[in-house]
Amino acid sequence: MTKNFGQFTAVRDVDLTVGAGEVVCLLGPSGCGKTTILRMIAGLETPSSGEVFFAGRNVTRLTPEQRNVAMVFQFYALYPSLTVEENLTFPLYAEKLSSAERRSRVADASEILQLSDILGRKPSEIAEGEKQRVAVARAIIRDPSCFLFDEPLSRLDVELRESMRAQIKEVLLGLSKPTVIVTHDQLEALTMADRITIMRDGIIEQIGTPHEVFAQPQNVFVASFIGTPQMNLLGVQLMNSNDAETEFLLDGEPLKISMGSKVSDSLFGDVTLGIRPRAFALQDAASPAAITIKSEIIEPMGAETLIHGRTRSDTEIRVVVPREHRIQSGECLHVIPDSGQVQLFNEQGNAVR
Repeated sequence: MTKNFGQFTAVRDVDLTVGAGEVVCLLGPSGCGKTTILRMIAGLETPSSGEVFFAGRNVTRLTPEQRNVAMVFQFYALYPSLTVEENLTFPLYAEKLSSAERRSRVADASEILQLSDILGRKPSEIAEGEKQRVAVARAIIRDPSCFLFDEPLSRLDVELRESMRAQIKEVLLGLSKPTVIVTHDQLEALTMADRITIMRDGIIEQIGTPHEVFAQPQNVFVASFIGTPQMNLLGVQLMNSNDAETEFLLDGEPLKISMGSKVSDSLFGDVTLGIRPRAFALQDAASPAAITIKSEIIEPMGAETLIHGRTRSDTEIRVVVPREHRIQSGECLHVIPDSGQVQLFNEQGNAVR
C-alpha cells in the first residue's frame, strides 16, 4: 500500500501479512507511518494505491463497519455517561444478540480483565489503568475480523504499563485473530509481538521476530533503534582480514577482532562496527583487541552500571558492566568487544555480517 496526503507520501509500498493468532507490532519514531497503516487496515483511510485483504477477501473499499474490526485507540473513547458495563454492552447491540448472550460476554470479558468490581462505575470514577482495561475488554468482547491497537499504553505510568503489557499479551494468546499493535516503545514491541515491523519515513526497514531484529539488524537504523542502551555504531576503516582475525582502524588506532571468517576484500575501506554496550568485557591492559576509553558519565542501573566514555579522538562509546565493577568518572578503561556479537555494516549502512 501507498498513502499520499497531497504531495506528502506518508506510507510507501508497504507489503505486510499478519497471520491468524499472530501479533505484529508496527514500531518506529513519530511520523513514520505506523498509525496511517493501522487506519488503512481499519478502513478509516483509503490507500492511494494497493489493497487490503481479510482472509482473502478484498476489503479495500469497505467501510469500517463492513470490515468488522475491533480497534483500541490511544485515547480510550469510552462513553462518559455510561457505566463500565454499559460501555462493554454497547457494541454487542449491533450483533443482535439476546440479552442473555450479551450478559454472558460481558461477564467473560470482565473476568479476563478483572473488571467485575467496577461494572457499575462510570469512566470518571475509575483509574487510568482501569479505563485501559475497559477499552481492551470492549474490543475482545466482540468477534471481529482482527484486533487493532493504536499505542494502547502510551498514557499509563511505568508500573501500569508493565502490568497491562502482560494482561494484553495473555488475552491475545487466547484469541485466534490477527492483531496489529502500533507503538513507538521498543520494550512494548519486544515483549508483546510475535513479529516486529520497524518503520522509518513511510517504509518498512525490517520485519522479524524480536530476537531477529535485535540480534540481526539489517541496517544501521534498525541497529540504533532497537536496544537499550543504544548500540554503539563506530565508524572505522577495514584494513585487513583473514580467517583468524580482522583488523580495523578506530580513530587511527588498530583494533583486531575475530569475525569468525575472512571478510570480503570488497569491503576494505570505510565501514561501521555495531557493538551493543553489554557486548564488552573489561581487561587490565591495553592491547590491539581492546578499545581504550576514558569514562565520563556513570549511570547506576541497579544490577548493572552504564558507562559513557570517549576514546582519545573523542568517539563516544557506551559500556554496560556488572555493578560489582566500581568505575569512577575519569578512569581509563580497556574494553574488549565480544567478537560473536559484533555487527558489520557497509558504507551504505547495510548489514554484511
